[in-house]
Amino acid sequence: MTGRLNATLVLILACIPAGVAAQAPTFSTRLDVVRVDVLVTDRDQIVRGLSPADFQIRDDGVLQQVDLVSFEQLPVNVLLALDASDSVTGERLEQLRQAGRALLDRLAPEDRAALLTFSHAVALREAPTPEVGRVRVALDRVEAAGGTALFDGTYAALMLGETDVGRDLLIVFSDGVDTSSWLSAEGVLGAARRSDLVVYGVSVRGTERPDFLRRLSELSGGTLFEVESVKDVGALFVRILDEFRQRYLVSFSPRGVSSDGWHQLDVRVRGRRAAVRARAGYQAGS
Repeated sequence: MTGRLNATLVLILACIPAGVAAQAPTFSTRLDVVRVDVLVTDRDQIVRGLSPADFQIRDDGVLQQVDLVSFEQLPVNVLLALDASDSVTGERLEQLRQAGRALLDRLAPEDRAALLTFSHAVALREAPTPEVGRVRVALDRVEAAGGTALFDGTYAALMLGETDVGRDLLIVFSDGVDTSSWLSAEGVLGAARRSDLVVYGVSVRGTERPDFLRRLSELSGGTLFEVESVKDVGALFVRILDEFRQRYLVSFSPRGVSSDGWHQLDVRVRGRRAAVRARAGYQAGS
């Protein structure tokens, strides 16, 4: 069992460019500066114009000094992890391709995109690139077959992220539950705790609840969206991208806290009853 699991992890790592794979498994967070993507809304409307003085951040209960708040249009690195199991065939597959195209059409020249699919196996269709046309071609070539390795696919997508330029958004789409992964849900969620990616899950409603995608999204500061049909995914992908661009990038230098281990974050806006969405915490050290 262990040997087969190790072989599967090697296959997942093989999907990732060497430069990325060599760095990604560590998921270390530098303690000099911690960046947090924050969405602030009031009655479902984006709140603009906030400054560092408007934010309150507690790191393991210790109040921190917010150094920078940015609301500018920084480059976005979009990672698409799409279910390509045998339940996504025919018209559903074409609807999923159209959803991906709609998202790619909204990217700016300085943005980057990547495409990964998962069925019974994980396949990196296109590594992160500013050449969006290559991602479109890769999307058109996707064929659906086999089971659903949702956990394995998500883990591989997490390892594609963690870039130093721009902001990282991972969108994971699945129309079902995991049936084929070697990795466990808890193991992948543990990797997500060490990642800076903001994850938005998209699931088609069915008899099973998408608990993994819900926990993953909440942990990273994203959101899980459930749709009635794959035909609804295109507009949702665009909505996610537009919302992501309107998040604040908040940074602080941790003071008075441990340099190792898991740090719980509490992010709030002073003096108003705003809804705040941010990642649950960060991992210090290796």
